[in-house]
Amino acid sequence: MITPGPAQRLLHHREDGPDSAPPLILGPSLGTSLAVWEPQVPSLAQSHRVIRWDLPGHGGSPAGLLTDTEGGAATVGGIARLVLQLADALGIDRFAYAGISLGGAVGAHLAAHNPERIESLALLCSSARFGEPQGWHERAALVRAKGTDPVADTAATRWFTPEFAADPAAEALVADMRAADPEAHAVCCDALAAFDLRAELPRIIAPTLIVAGRLDLAVPVGQARELADRIPDASLMEVAHAAHLASVERPAPVLAALLCHLAENGESQGAEASQPSAAMAVRRAVLGDAHVDGAIAATTPFTSVFQDFITRYAWGEIWTRPGLSRKTRSCITLTALVAHGHHEELAMHIRAALRNGLTPDEIQEVLLQSAIYCGVPAANAAFAIANRILEEEVH
Repeated sequence: MITPGPAQRLLHHREDGPDSAPPLILGPSLGTSLAVWEPQVPSLAQSHRVIRWDLPGHGGSPAGLLTDTEGGAATVGGIARLVLQLADALGIDRFAYAGISLGGAVGAHLAAHNPERIESLALLCSSARFGEPQGWHERAALVRAKGTDPVADTAATRWFTPEFAADPAAEALVADMRAADPEAHAVCCDALAAFDLRAELPRIIAPTLIVAGRLDLAVPVGQARELADRIPDASLMEVAHAAHLASVERPAPVLAALLCHLAENGESQGAEASQPSAAMAVRRAVLGDAHVDGAIAATTPFTSVFQDFITRYAWGEIWTRPGLSRKTRSCITLTALVAHGHHEELAMHIRAALRNGLTPDEIQEVLLQSAIYCGVPAANAAFAIANRILEEEVH
């Protein structure tokens, strides 16, 4: 552990969840604040002590924090040391870590150089090397000369698909970019210019999840695949209809992947305990907290055995299997429910399909396919139900 000095300043951070829960540290992307994790925190904090932190000069972190501790050229390793200082100050020895882009690079560095501290690792839209150094040096020079406005003006096109760029969540994060300290932002650019962890990826022994946005232009999917190929036993999930900040644009599938990954690799869970935890995590991610909490609240001594059965077998044995994506499982489930006329369940699983990444157009295609193989009357009822749900959820 790093021993903090008497006047040591820490990264600005926020904690959510029970103090007694397993710790989970979340790292942000360059230009954003800890608010970038807002879509996932409420669910993650149900099972973890969640600690989010701000990069130097971003959000509430002091601007000179990295240069104060580096004593020379800024590096991703220097940011990683700040994260360890924060963990030590909070009394956290070993922790799960998830990071976006630069925040992911920090996590990869920690896992390669401080493996005794990392319980599990999730790298979102990140890379072992973020392109040629020259581009980062040019961006650093631009920000030093003209402030963050020039890079903030184009941030939405780098971070999001055109359809999402005007969303309030996207606009709020662009505002975070404008508010960042220019010199601190430039220092982080210099750190990315010098970052190259490719040769050290095989040293990572923590269970690792890689998440990539299929439409990510800043960190193309090929770089995520390189991480998955070089980190032993890493798994890769590609998020459709998402660009660089996939966890903001498509929060539900990213949350589902994180919950399952954390449940399967929890520090205090043995093999028998992890299965029901993973099952409940996936059930919540697919059906939503409100539905699951309602089902649990309505449980009686008579129905409790069925609730246990459905959680363990449907969600623990089938929905957690790696052979099919959750999106594909949603398509199959919708078809089966149409065929058997289970209309209440169909409404619930149309909402679940949206969480799992199906678009309204794709749901329409599933129902058209069902009309051929399940019958026109069944599909007619299904279209009416789906139309109602989509008007509530999408419009």
